[in-house]
Amino acid sequence: MSIVEVKVPQLSESVAEATMLTWKKKAGEAVAVDEILIEIETDKVVLEVPAPAAGVLAEIVQGDGATVVADQLIAKIDTEGKASAAAPAAAPAAAAPAPAAAPAAAAAATGGAKSDVAMPAAAKLLADNNLKTSDVAGTGKDGRVTKGDVLGAVASGATAKAAPAAIPAPAAKPALPQVAAPTSAPDLGERPEQRVPMSRLRARIAERLLQSQSTNAILTTFNEVNMAPVMDLRKRFQDTFTKEHGVKLGFMSFFVKAAVHALKKYPVLNASVDGNDILYHGYFDIGIAVGSPRGLVVPILRNADQMSFADIEKKIAEYGKKAQEGKLGIEEMTGGTFSISNGGTFGSMLSTPIINPPQSAILGVHATKDRAVVENGQIVIRPMNYLAMSYDHRIIDGREAVLGLVAMKEALEDPSRLLFDI
Repeated sequence: MSIVEVKVPQLSESVAEATMLTWKKKAGEAVAVDEILIEIETDKVVLEVPAPAAGVLAEIVQGDGATVVADQLIAKIDTEGKASAAAPAAAPAAAAPAPAAAPAAAAAATGGAKSDVAMPAAAKLLADNNLKTSDVAGTGKDGRVTKGDVLGAVASGATAKAAPAAIPAPAAKPALPQVAAPTSAPDLGERPEQRVPMSRLRARIAERLLQSQSTNAILTTFNEVNMAPVMDLRKRFQDTFTKEHGVKLGFMSFFVKAAVHALKKYPVLNASVDGNDILYHGYFDIGIAVGSPRGLVVPILRNADQMSFADIEKKIAEYGKKAQEGKLGIEEMTGGTFSISNGGTFGSMLSTPIINPPQSAILGVHATKDRAVVENGQIVIRPMNYLAMSYDHRIIDGREAVLGLVAMKEALEDPSRLLFDI
């Protein structure tokens, strides 16, 4: 027997531990070299663990859901072993108590006798009315007695079996009529709930959002933009652009360009707080919020000011695909000086985006809809988009925030400004 150890890959310096997801192989099954055995989730990314050698998965040391650290042993591969016909299931992360036998199973084990089991609410009503479960016919799952069963039995006089209560002395005739209490309550049936632990990524998102709201003095300014010029330009050059660059011309490249245009005019929007200092960044790393099956991620467009429209569209498409496949690397989501969140892809009309720490501002983009607006005293229909920019009021005054958003609006309503940087 020749054993090769499978260990947790190296994690980021800022990541102390990770969580095992689901083993793709069982102990005793054959594995090929570089075949993915399991995925390990950190608070930033999901890492794939490939088999370091071909052979048989001899032992699973850490099961699904286990918490592990870098370089920790999680499995063993026998490079000379043969796969078994019926491989045992992967070992759980921690031994869990065996579930109690269902009433139906218990009844079968005792020769088919009915299992006198009452739901918690029904058990209390039984005690209050001096009834036993055998006195009430259960209509619940596996013959369980429900609250509705007990209420029905009480209403039909089942309490006659209970010990007679002392007869109170006649009371004086009330001056006002009495309203009788309802004899039964509505049966709401089974109301299932499911408790699911947060993934590490979701827990990290929650932590950062709370951090943002507790440390930043967040304020949001709004404006509207007529998207007709961008839409006309996009329609005019779409076919040529796609043939030339192999990617469609979308709206996000215009928003990124307009944002960089405004950040150059008002550098404090691209700055961050570092203790008692304001850190001005001489580069433009724009984070693009992307939804993924595991939660929101914000990959970064490095040096966005030096990227062409085609470069931006290609990179956004690449990030979108990686996000869906869970293959974004830590280095692709680290840093950033300003972010853009596009809720319009889901139909959002307006929102107040939360700043992504340690950044100081974020642009929220929404759905473009035909709306009635006034131009030169006339009501006309225009494709309008409402922009929202949240900013850290500790270092960004209302003047810079409002003028910065206006600069984005003007660049989108007259894209030629982007060519001449005006």
